[in-house]
Amino acid sequence: MRVIGTAGHVDHGKSTLIAALTGVHPDRLKEEKEREMTIDLGFGWLCLPDGQEIGIVDVPGHRDFIENMLAGIGGIDAVMLVIAADEGVMPQTREHLAIIDLLQVRAGVVVLTKIDLAADPAWLDLVETDVRTCLQDTVLADAPILRVSSHTKEGFPELTRNLSVLMQDLPARADLGRPRLPIDRVFSMPGFGTVVTGTLTNGTFSSGKEVTILPSGISGRIRGLQVHNRKVDNTSPGSRTALNISGVNMDQVLRGEVVTYPGQYQPTQRVDVHFRLLPDVSSPLHHHTQVKLFLGTAEIITNIRLLGAEVLNPGETAWLQLDLQQPIVAMRGDRFILRRPSPGETLGGGMVVDPQPKKRHKRFEPQVIRALERLAQGSPSDVLLQASLALGPSSVEDVIIRSQLDRPEAENILQEMVNGGSLVRLENVIMAAGQWTALKDSVLAKLAQYHQNYPLRRGMPREELKSRHKLSPQVFNLLVARMSQEGFLVERPGWIMLPGHIIGFSPKQQNLVNHLMSVFITNPFSPPSVKECQAEVGEDVFNALLELGDLIAVSQEVVFRKVDFDTMQARLHQFLREKGQVSLAEVRDLFSTSRKYAQALLEYLDSIGLTIRNGDVRKLRNA
Repeated sequence: MRVIGTAGHVDHGKSTLIAALTGVHPDRLKEEKEREMTIDLGFGWLCLPDGQEIGIVDVPGHRDFIENMLAGIGGIDAVMLVIAADEGVMPQTREHLAIIDLLQVRAGVVVLTKIDLAADPAWLDLVETDVRTCLQDTVLADAPILRVSSHTKEGFPELTRNLSVLMQDLPARADLGRPRLPIDRVFSMPGFGTVVTGTLTNGTFSSGKEVTILPSGISGRIRGLQVHNRKVDNTSPGSRTALNISGVNMDQVLRGEVVTYPGQYQPTQRVDVHFRLLPDVSSPLHHHTQVKLFLGTAEIITNIRLLGAEVLNPGETAWLQLDLQQPIVAMRGDRFILRRPSPGETLGGGMVVDPQPKKRHKRFEPQVIRALERLAQGSPSDVLLQASLALGPSSVEDVIIRSQLDRPEAENILQEMVNGGSLVRLENVIMAAGQWTALKDSVLAKLAQYHQNYPLRRGMPREELKSRHKLSPQVFNLLVARMSQEGFLVERPGWIMLPGHIIGFSPKQQNLVNHLMSVFITNPFSPPSVKECQAEVGEDVFNALLELGDLIAVSQEVVFRKVDFDTMQARLHQFLREKGQVSLAEVRDLFSTSRKYAQALLEYLDSIGLTIRNGDVRKLRNA
């Protein structure tokens, strides 16, 4: 499927030409018919002599409706630049041609209409010479110029033959598996509900599938599909498509929004672009100028951030970051137009380079410009690397989506980059090698600093290390697993440390520990309380003894030496095997201790699954 658009000055016969070619007049509004002037977009289709069907978008030519023209011209494959033979090149001819050039619509024909009103061959030759001069240095410089009359249909066979050749020479529209339908018309049909139309790109739609309308996020389901007024089950990229969407009201949908499958695109309010200012604009372009952005069928007020320059003079190019007042759906490679809101003037246009910049750029950073140049001109591997750098550690899926490359190609190149060492892959998470090195160094540095700050702790709590790096649980788990596997760190339940780290006491601390242990030895089953231990050696040293396993805390108040706890547990286990059960009083008497210690011991043994309480006695859980 191919779509061709019209362009040209008002009253040069665009709509009449389409009506003569297709048999259906594209002007559909009552006001258009009354004024005999196209105001909004019109649509039709044509079967060419070789059997090809093409969709047609007819655009208004009056300067007051140039913004409606821009909503229809963005998704076309080729253009018919229509120029009336009795008038020749006019102001909107030049503006429409500039827009076609900025959008890089490289396929097209120039149609000299109304030749029946200018029958003098010498005059037609003069007009054609003027047209050829006007086309110089544009994408249509080599386009054929065809003379036709919509009234007599003279020249129509040659026009349709040229259109056939033009369509055959066009490359196939890419199917990226991510359909995107910029909406150019919304209406409701009795018995069917909401219908939206547009030119489909980047993928296919199928009946019955759930869709999302962005940026609003409204969800619906495809109730029916039509291409050129014919019901179909599936559509192909490049076709003029009508979607009947259930679950969505007509007043919820606007021209400029995009229909896609859920999870395929992320709206953005900031885009990085390469821009060319037209040479005949009225004034230079300054930083922080407010303009209108036209992309796809959307029209958004935006603020210009000029990168690397203070001012852009007519005819010059520059890198811009556009801050949009409303979100938009964009892809790398999308063409766009900027216009001054008042007085209305087409300023220029260019290409989206990064539709999801991670941050607001500093205006005069050379590395920012270099990164944008790589994205605009680089190889697929450069684009994937920049996508990975922009996202940080992310899923392979997210990197491919951001790169906007064909999926099979992107997956192959990613694997080559992993094999070559420029990317690091942790299962389904991928990151640039430089980011991996920086992340690994950061983890090691934070662990080393933690050991230095807390030498009496075994390691850093796992959750603390994760939160300091602001990583998702998936990425953090894969990072720790890889670093542990490679011997960079040691992971234990709940904490992480560097290999070789040991808890060591200073001579003064060791003396305090020795004195505390002597108290435990004197009273092994009635030892000092937690508070008494902390008062004796300090909280950090006490916690270190717990982490080393020298002390076992059986409650918030009671702690035993590990060797004494093991003795108590073994003797109690033997007692239960012989007697079958034990009471709190029997435990107290067995160890010549107080009720407080006996109860703390039994409740701890219950908690670790050695014993189970049955009324006033305990039994072995697995007797």
